[in-house]
Amino acid sequence: MISTTNSPASIGSFDYIVVGAGSAGCVLANRLSADPTVSVLLLEAGGRDNYIWIHIPIGYLYTQNNPRTDWCFRTEPQPGLNGRALNYPRGRVLGGSSSINGMIYMRGQAQDYDHWRQLGNPGWSWESVLPYFKRSQNQVRGADAEHGAGGEWHVEEMRLSWEILDAFREAAAETGIPKTEDFNRGDNEGCGYFQVNQRRGVRWSSAKAFLRPALKRPNLTVLTGAQASRLCVAERRVTGIEFTRRNLPARADANCEVILATGSVGSPQLLQVSGIGPGALLRSHGIAVAHDLAGVGENLQDHLQIRMAYRIRNTRTLNERANSLFGRVGMGLEYFLMKRGPLTMAPSQLGAFTRSDPSRATPNLQYHVQPLSLDRFGEPPHKFPAFTAAVCNLRPESRGSIRIRSPDPATAPIIDPNYLATPEDQRVAVAAMRLTRRICAAPALARFAPEEFVPGSSHHTDEEMVRAAGDCGTTIFHPVGTCAMGQDGNSVVDERLRVHGIAGLRIADASIMPTITSGNTNSPTIMIAEKASDMIREDRRARGT
Repeated sequence: MISTTNSPASIGSFDYIVVGAGSAGCVLANRLSADPTVSVLLLEAGGRDNYIWIHIPIGYLYTQNNPRTDWCFRTEPQPGLNGRALNYPRGRVLGGSSSINGMIYMRGQAQDYDHWRQLGNPGWSWESVLPYFKRSQNQVRGADAEHGAGGEWHVEEMRLSWEILDAFREAAAETGIPKTEDFNRGDNEGCGYFQVNQRRGVRWSSAKAFLRPALKRPNLTVLTGAQASRLCVAERRVTGIEFTRRNLPARADANCEVILATGSVGSPQLLQVSGIGPGALLRSHGIAVAHDLAGVGENLQDHLQIRMAYRIRNTRTLNERANSLFGRVGMGLEYFLMKRGPLTMAPSQLGAFTRSDPSRATPNLQYHVQPLSLDRFGEPPHKFPAFTAAVCNLRPESRGSIRIRSPDPATAPIIDPNYLATPEDQRVAVAAMRLTRRICAAPALARFAPEEFVPGSSHHTDEEMVRAAGDCGTTIFHPVGTCAMGQDGNSVVDERLRVHGIAGLRIADASIMPTITSGNTNSPTIMIAEKASDMIREDRRARGT
């Protein structure tokens, strides 16, 4: 029983404590509890995933910026975005961001992981991580040398298509971007429809894939509504965690390890309020320094998408259907009767990977193309037919940070992505916008007469286009890197994801990526957790425990 005093009451000891039941945490809970001889505690600050809009794919419109399912973070005003601040969705529910994200299955490029290996992280090359992608995958097309079948992580085709997206794909081919049917073989160059993490038209989150099958195991304890307060550190070893649940303080002790899986915002914040991080920052908030680790919260990377919108003619888009009562009723019936139609849509259906200039060895741009347009995410679509071609720099040079605003763990941290901060990132943004205009001027789109209205065709000079990119750029929700893996003075974990200088503590989420992957980051995060679970079990066997 938890006491009603202010002192945290112990709920007992566990071999492993996993903090965060998101994309990575659900994998870790499943894999570690598969050994019946160990006990596992999984803590989640959010609630159960029993909200209907989690499961209907288009429900991301209602789960993001909703405190029931989202932390509702916001960035600092960004100089590179002309002073704008952005909403910064992060999942706060079982399944984490996999319960509110865009469901796109993407691994990135082989070069991404080979680069991690070259940075001094053995075991993280493409050849090394591919088996982990395959192990959990259930590819609807079947297994082959690059894909797995029979795993927990369902990968299916889109369940609808649009005439305007087919035409955009043809226009991309006319502009030199070849068609492709598979973005996930290590070289994602080309244009095609994304595959999605759904099962027969229903969102497939990590909670469904990995946590639900493990819930009946007697050695797995899952607590929702459990907000981590601080790690317990004694003599440079993490011995447990304090948290609050139902407004009461509690504590759990770890016999072996605590594993953080709270993401690129949550993991550095928890470390910092626990006294692990940049010493000067911690002291400025009156926090005793348990371990001065400069890289905690630094190296934040994210994909900034530049959303260019085009009014068109001679075809229908989602704009008209969504603005019509009959259209909305029809979409609802189509979904609930057949699990098809626009309610199965990921935020983006068509993708493309290409180069901003021929000197690039591999694609450094990604397109997310949508048969709709709107002023801001979450607002109603425009009433006229239109499409949006959003393009992002896959490997930005700009680096930001996550830093605590207060020693109170319930206070949102300072999120500063530092978008478009370097001349190179600005050059790539301009090149990407010019390429979008070339695609939209290709013959395949001519009969739709595309007319750019965001940011608008009046922007021509590089200076004008950089400012326009700042006006229409927004996050694509891929923050990584704030507890980077490596061996230098700015890294936080080693190649086995153990925190430098602190025993009994690992991090296994997107924060450990030293550099951002070339595409959507959810499935790489699941791969990281798969690999982490193997390393944790290996180290346990090596200790003979």
